[in-house]
Amino acid sequence: MADNGRKTVGVLGGMGPEATVDFMAKVIAMTDSDNDQDHIHMLVDQNPTVPDRQLAIREGRGDVAGALGKMAQGLENAGADFLVMVCNTAHFFQDGIRASTRIPFISIIEESVAALERVCPAAQTVGVMATAGCLDTGIYQAAIRQSGRNALVPEGAEADTLMALIRAVKAGDKSAPVGDGMRASAARLVEQGADVIIAGCTEIPIVFSGTEFSVPVISSTDELAVRTLQLARGEQVLPDRS
Repeated sequence: MADNGRKTVGVLGGMGPEATVDFMAKVIAMTDSDNDQDHIHMLVDQNPTVPDRQLAIREGRGDVAGALGKMAQGLENAGADFLVMVCNTAHFFQDGIRASTRIPFISIIEESVAALERVCPAAQTVGVMATAGCLDTGIYQAAIRQSGRNALVPEGAEADTLMALIRAVKAGDKSAPVGDGMRASAARLVEQGADVIIAGCTEIPIVFSGTEFSVPVISSTDELAVRTLQLARGEQVLPDRS
């Protein structure tokens, strides 16, 4: 366990690998530091062998919950005080994490939706950019409804196009056309009435930051990074395990 109020974060990563590196880079960039010791202690399980979350949701293929549970257990045993996971879609299987550990798990979805109150409290319609599997589960829609707002998600061909763009980023394509495609996907949600956009896939902020966009864009990666820093530096008390 960490001393002096500081905590060690266990990061369930590899889904995908570059998104995990992007999360770590953002945590480092957000840290006000003069030396190495100012940074937080991260234990990272960069595990790309976790079964495909899309296939698990659509076809029931692969024990995602079991794989995540083993990762969480290993991080706890290694000394993590709390856990985060750099994959929105995999949060559908978070029960495997909670059942396998005795330490708090911080939800990227809860953090992203909670950010609405800070970024745009008057917003009523929230556009969500996420994988097909994530949207099919309704986990973002449910959290947004619980906040008293309406969720707007891509459907049909628009959902297929967004999924293709996400897969392109996973394959290493960070070209301008991919970024432009992400921006166009967000713009279509705005045309349909979105007051704010949640980039609810950790691949999206790699190519689309939302800077100077027509409405606020909440990056799920950024929100998780901020909360991770606050907890790891002891600036906020760890929540009760739930």
